[in-house]
Amino acid sequence: MYTNPLHIVNWNFASDDWCCPRASNDLNVGGKYVGRMEAKDGSFGFDFEAVYNEIVEGYYFVYTTPDNRVIKVSFQSTGDYTLVNIEFDAENENSLELQQNGWQAILNNFKKYAESI
Repeated sequence: MYTNPLHIVNWNFASDDWCCPRASNDLNVGGKYVGRMEAKDGSFGFDFEAVYNEIVEGYYFVYTTPDNRVIKVSFQSTGDYTLVNIEFDAENENSLELQQNGWQAILNNFKKYAESI
């Protein structure tokens, strides 16, 4: 559910006034991920893009954005649940707190979506 574009479009946004109308994902080293994030009112939108550097299936992947920020997403099974952790290089435009809150909000949407299936 975390890497399949058919699922990504259902959870990849930080608040209910945003959406992810499309996503593509070539989950291979050197492959590209693109997730479109847009305000539902059409006032703003952007493509989040990254290229995969390292993949250990079922455990973690690492990708790099066009501005050279590295993000690691890891998965840890705890029996009935899977813990998802994101480590990211912050960008310079927004505060670290805002970025952390945004990533956490997206993870919360993923949790909500995954538990509803």
